[in-house]
Amino acid sequence: MTGGLQALVVTGLSGSGKSTALDALEDLGFYCIDNLPVVLLPQFVDLWQSSREELHRVALGIDAREGRFLSEWPRVFDEVRASGVSLEVFYFEANDDVLVKRFSETRRPHPADRQTGVVEAIRAEREALRGLRERADRIIDTSALTVHELRATLLEQLEAQSDRRTMRIVLKSFGFKYGLPSDADLAFDCRFLPNPFFVDRFRLLDGTDPGVAHFVLRNDDASEFIDRVLALLRFALPRYQREGKSYLTIVVGCTGGRHRSVVLVETLRRALAEEGYDVRAMHRDVAR
Repeated sequence: MTGGLQALVVTGLSGSGKSTALDALEDLGFYCIDNLPVVLLPQFVDLWQSSREELHRVALGIDAREGRFLSEWPRVFDEVRASGVSLEVFYFEANDDVLVKRFSETRRPHPADRQTGVVEAIRAEREALRGLRERADRIIDTSALTVHELRATLLEQLEAQSDRRTMRIVLKSFGFKYGLPSDADLAFDCRFLPNPFFVDRFRLLDGTDPGVAHFVLRNDDASEFIDRVLALLRFALPRYQREGKSYLTIVVGCTGGRHRSVVLVETLRRALAEEGYDVRAMHRDVAR
């Protein structure tokens, strides 16, 4: 909606970086309001529509601890969207180990802790927010993100949203030993390929090294894997775009996320870029 209000709801798990995200969004030009009761969101929209303020981008931090949040958010979000506001929900999360560490370092009690301990509190909150997560427009896993990387991630998502005709593709390598990325839309497993880790001269290198790349790509199975994945993507990507998807995360995993998956992600990135797609590569576990 040109000239209308763009409302970005920031929500998700406690300790997942929502406050950091709001700080970053404020730096990016959003007017930020934290801890807004969800039932007041329609009134806020009415106030904006009757105001002459040049305010077009708002980030709203809505905390799941707010009493009526879980029962009211579906109705309220639908009502706001029906009024013509571009409302999108960014859901922030992190894995349990990271959340436990963050609460331990800050010495803050978990807001959902009912004397059962932080681990059970995290699990309870995750389960309570399952429905919201399923309807979120974007899920951002902050487990491995620094503050600067979170800011960069938000900037990329907002740039992708600025033109709905363009789909931003993220290709991400990872190690299965560290878990499947929670933001994956499509996932591929390349652990069937020979592992450079067992070659002494490659063990301490990673998949960005030309020698490692040559070792992986000289295998006929690697070439066929790339051809088959590209064939699938050439079929699927235009259809994702046609449905209005503005970003797609494709993950490729090997055992440790340092060698094979990195090589394949870089190879796929170059191929898709040559075909005109807006694509970037991330290597989640290459430094582990």
